[in-house]
Amino acid sequence: MTDITTTPADTIPAAAERPRTVRVVNVSERRRELTFWERIYLPAVISGLALTARHFFVNLWRHTLTLFGIKTEPGAATFQYPEFRRPSAPRLRSLHRLTRRPDGTPRCVACMMCETVCPAFCIQIVAEEVDDPDIEKRPKSFDIDIGRCVFCGYCVEACPEDAIRMDTGITQIGSLSRNGMVLDLRTLLELNGREEQTKQGVESLQKRFTSDLKPAEAIRAA
Repeated sequence: MTDITTTPADTIPAAAERPRTVRVVNVSERRRELTFWERIYLPAVISGLALTARHFFVNLWRHTLTLFGIKTEPGAATFQYPEFRRPSAPRLRSLHRLTRRPDGTPRCVACMMCETVCPAFCIQIVAEEVDDPDIEKRPKSFDIDIGRCVFCGYCVEACPEDAIRMDTGITQIGSLSRNGMVLDLRTLLELNGREEQTKQGVESLQKRFTSDLKPAEAIRAA
């Protein structure tokens, strides 16, 4: 038979009265003293140069073998931008666009979901009523300030009508003025997705963003 000894509750010290052991650790105690070679940084510099040189000559050797038709592991390649662009993933969040219905009208119903969820407050929508009872509203104006956009994709996820997408594949965006970075309703409707894009559409967009850019000669003369 086991004898169980109990302690009266009034003899147990309260939590506030129990002694606490707090160990204070000085941060400087964890730091060890640097050696002479670590203080002069010379071995670290030599090690970094050796690593860079090793990658350079290994890639040079691999490119040379490939040039003569010898199959080997391909060397690292640098994309000669802008002549050659790096392939992008299909899910890359690029420039925005608005989709259309089969009759050509915008799918947007001006529900303000994208404007509300946008963390950068870069979407401005003005709604207007329509006679169609199935739609009731449509955007009178739809502006996106690309200069403030963080390309988070929240607007695409929040849209209940699949009216806004970020699948144009266009990442070259620039302007010398703030107004030039604002996309209006007509511009957003003119853009197409990657699968629907045409050369004329891409060229018109690049012209849209570079219309306010001055030639280099004019800038130097100014």
